[in-house]
Amino acid sequence: MMKSSKEIAVPNEAAQSTAIMILLGISCSHMLNDTIQSLIPSIYPLVKHNLNLSFAQLGLITLTFQLTSSVLQPFVGYYTDLNPKPNSLAIGMGFTLIGLILLSLSTSYPMILVSVGLVGIGSAIFHPEASRLAYMASGGKRGFAQSLFQVGGNAGSAIGPLLAASIVVPYGQSKIIWFSGLALVAIILLFNLGIWYRNKGLNRIKKQKKESEVARSLSRWTVIGSLGILIVLIFSKYFYMASMSSYFTFYLINKFHVSVQTAQVYLFIFLVSIAAGTFIGGPVGDKIGRKYVIWISILGVAPFTLLLPYANLEWTAVLISCIGFILSSAFSAILVYAQELVPGKVGMISGLFFGLAFAMGGIGSAILGKLADITGIEYVFKMCSFLPLIGLITAFLPNLEKK
Repeated sequence: MMKSSKEIAVPNEAAQSTAIMILLGISCSHMLNDTIQSLIPSIYPLVKHNLNLSFAQLGLITLTFQLTSSVLQPFVGYYTDLNPKPNSLAIGMGFTLIGLILLSLSTSYPMILVSVGLVGIGSAIFHPEASRLAYMASGGKRGFAQSLFQVGGNAGSAIGPLLAASIVVPYGQSKIIWFSGLALVAIILLFNLGIWYRNKGLNRIKKQKKESEVARSLSRWTVIGSLGILIVLIFSKYFYMASMSSYFTFYLINKFHVSVQTAQVYLFIFLVSIAAGTFIGGPVGDKIGRKYVIWISILGVAPFTLLLPYANLEWTAVLISCIGFILSSAFSAILVYAQELVPGKVGMISGLFFGLAFAMGGIGSAILGKLADITGIEYVFKMCSFLPLIGLITAFLPNLEKK
């Protein structure tokens, strides 16, 4: 009896071993990329004083970076799906390097906007192509590959502010140029990863694309509806994450009257739990299915978020550990689920969801900040505690494993 195309696809994909050194390389480059990106907010106090900028002008700097880094990503991904560019990773980091050098030399507001725009373009090129490379190197363990890639970015986002506090803040904006060394290291690393991309990765992704297209039997409207559900889930996740990353320290200081240093320790606990959850979520999805991880991650965190506004300081530490760990496991599962939902469009889907994550985080921070000014920070956290209940719509996602 002839085997189905799906039955044939699985062993073929499994036969492609996971290229662990490639995954470690792309995770390391993600760390370097996000370390550089996280330097941008560190110069805000300096440029505000030196150039006499308003808060609105500082907001425009953030908006410029967010627009170039998020809006361009799906278009970059769509183009490279049709025309794979192995050297695009190194080229993208080249834009980041130029932007970083200009940022260290900027003496005018327009020059700062151009600089952060170039860094944003570098990010827009990097993320969809790096995610595609992780997909290529996964050997079928797509959740694991995406999680390892994501952990690198988390590490960079945590390291960046520490480096900025020790170098940029005390010694001035011009010292940002010291970080151009990180960009050069990343360019060399990404150039070598591009060689593997060209020689082996393209053959892998062609086979994966062919097998997925044969296997897929979902209707167009089911795919569109499922993507819509995933986008709503991204909204719920990143709006809640924005409340924590931007305003949690203020919440602790306002409610428990702790010092800034103590509040930062609690934020560090939350960030560490995010890194752990990010790494665990992908491999678990490989084992039990992406949909179940999405269920657990988005909806399963609701009891903890609902309790948080009413907890004392000791229980707050426990709850934020659970919240960070559970909620952060969602993104890798959502992204890989979407990649499998739309076969052959790895770059476009990666760019779309990375772009949405960036955009939702920025928009959420702005909206919640305005709401906090009007209603108070504690009310914001009570309101945001209901966001994970949106995870109920996960029930409408098709089970791709059964397909």
